Amino acid sequence: MNERDLFSLALGIVSPWFIVNTEFNVKDKRLDLYLDFKKGSHFCCPECGASSPVHDTTKRTWRHLDFFQHHAFLTARVPRTKCAKCGVKQVLLPWARPDSGFTLLFEALLLRLAMEMPVDAVATLASVDDMFIWRMLDHYVDRGVLDQDISKVTAIGIDECSKQKGQQYITTFCDLDKSRVIYVAEGRSTDTVDKFGEHLDNKGVPREQIKEVCVDMWQAYFSGVEKNLPNAKVTFDRYHVMTYINKAVDETRRQEIKENPILKDTRYLWLKNPDNLTEKQKIKLSIVKSQDLKTVRAYHIKLSFQKLWEIETLYAAKKYLEGCLSWASHSKLEAFAEVTGLIKRHMDGILRYLESRISNGVVEGVNSKIKTAVKRAYGFKSFSYYKTTIYLVAGKLKLQKFCQAL
Repeated sequence: MNERDLFSLALGIVSPWFIVNTEFNVKDKRLDLYLDFKKGSHFCCPECGASSPVHDTTKRTWRHLDFFQHHAFLTARVPRTKCAKCGVKQVLLPWARPDSGFTLLFEALLLRLAMEMPVDAVATLASVDDMFIWRMLDHYVDRGVLDQDISKVTAIGIDECSKQKGQQYITTFCDLDKSRVIYVAEGRSTDTVDKFGEHLDNKGVPREQIKEVCVDMWQAYFSGVEKNLPNAKVTFDRYHVMTYINKAVDETRRQEIKENPILKDTRYLWLKNPDNLTEKQKIKLSIVKSQDLKTVRAYHIKLSFQKLWEIETLYAAKKYLEGCLSWASHSKLEAFAEVTGLIKRHMDGILRYLESRISNGVVEGVNSKIKTAVKRAYGFKSFSYYKTTIYLVAGKLKLQKFCQAL
């Protein structure tokens, strides 16, 4: 077996294609494989499939998987057929997709790496310009999103993440049952939910199919859900409710620390779950709690709110929440004035948890991946880079359907 036969087998090259020549340059660390097709060959029209003669050819080169430490390239005359029905069309190649400078095998490698690494690191490792990698990722992710099956989605979680420092946000819509991102939108306004409604329309999914939505108490999201998802019942995420309460506790501490140095370096004692404190932290918390401090009162209010989620009946939970709000309102703690008003205005959605038992805990898990992914796209201003990366790591897209080598 000669070297051309060996490379043909390795690449899966079949008739009418064959390797006509190879060049190995040790100095440049480069292997070039030159392909051609047999004279007089006919190819299938890419549109109708009819066997058609070659009209003309264009020379093309593709980057392939490295041959040990050497970069490998395929070069071939790419034919265009002259179909009696469809006219002149470029044929589909078995080793590369149209308009790509990479072979399918090389794209498969880049996709795998991009799922785990920042694109600039992949580009450095593969010695490829990162813009070419982004274009490839856009292609596969767009096809994956188009193919994504959301026909049975009934419960979604809506959350935002910051794409850069400042007030620049991305909103993700997560399928709570399958823990996957099914839509990504720029911003966090009512319009973002409008766009999600249009996405459902484009997918042929009735908006009425969405029965449950978990969201934070951001009015734009709530309004968008009411407008676009007529059958959806809203559960305000309990983790976000506790986030507001934790902020009130921390604000109380920051105001009081000026007069009470004992509160120095105690921030996380008040914010962490008591069960998650170390023994040293528990001792320190016990000492500080013995003092007559506003922060201590705020902490006990927080603990009372935490118990709300353990109550099993709606009636009992409502009575209990009203008691917590009354305590917080009469505590004379300025930091709780705003949060108690917020909770009162959204009480129905907060108590909805007792029936739906859904939260954005699933979304938070997905968001941990997303936060890491967003960092990979830092330095790129376009929203499309963030969207592509989020879908890639959190969309559970079946990209193997579109890349033969995956």
